[in-house]
Amino acid sequence: MTYELYIGDRMYSSWSLRGWLMLEKFTIPHEVTLVGLYSGTMAQDLAHLAPARLVPALKMPDSTVVGESLAMAETLAERHPQAGLWPSDPALRATARWLVAEMCSGFAALRTDCPMQLSHVWQGFEPSEAVQKDLNRIETLFSHARKLSDATNGPLFGAYSLADVFYTPVAIRILGYDLPVSAETRAYCMDLIQDPVVKSWRKQAQEVTYDPEPYALNLERGDWPVI
Repeated sequence: MTYELYIGDRMYSSWSLRGWLMLEKFTIPHEVTLVGLYSGTMAQDLAHLAPARLVPALKMPDSTVVGESLAMAETLAERHPQAGLWPSDPALRATARWLVAEMCSGFAALRTDCPMQLSHVWQGFEPSEAVQKDLNRIETLFSHARKLSDATNGPLFGAYSLADVFYTPVAIRILGYDLPVSAETRAYCMDLIQDPVVKSWRKQAQEVTYDPEPYALNLERGDWPVI
């Protein structure tokens, strides 16, 4: 039983990373197909999955197509209950769903001003008031999750879950733009990017180059953070 996952890019596509992590981290068998997100062929490459039109898109073993990351997450959790995609405790599970849903619908300023990239750290980036507001909200949600789960470090709900999947690109943005967050949040972000699975994704991302470079800024570049 193998799923087919369609992604757009590894260096810049935050949603593609989420789709891949929910399969890879929970050892759900899958194959990956890259579509032309930046080459202009994405619509053609996804035509056979219509009405899916964005990445990631998931083709299930029975050929059912699922678009939208949150729908993919819930479908996989339903089909693989033993994999532990959501926390087992009902209160934690409900809260994890809340955090994931708010991530999918919110933080527009952070997502617009700080596109995900896995190459370097932009030095001297000055977050807008709207980005800072998003960061404050994210830290409030993280604190709430940890208070409920009694997890002082590591995954938000004690054991790795879809909440950590969906906030991994957020962590990459925080570190990649050196955004002002608490030491606790920075440590959590570092935990997420140091995951061997995420490091593998980043290694593959570095095998592709773009000319011109998407989302380039007129700022100095620092080394990608490592422990």
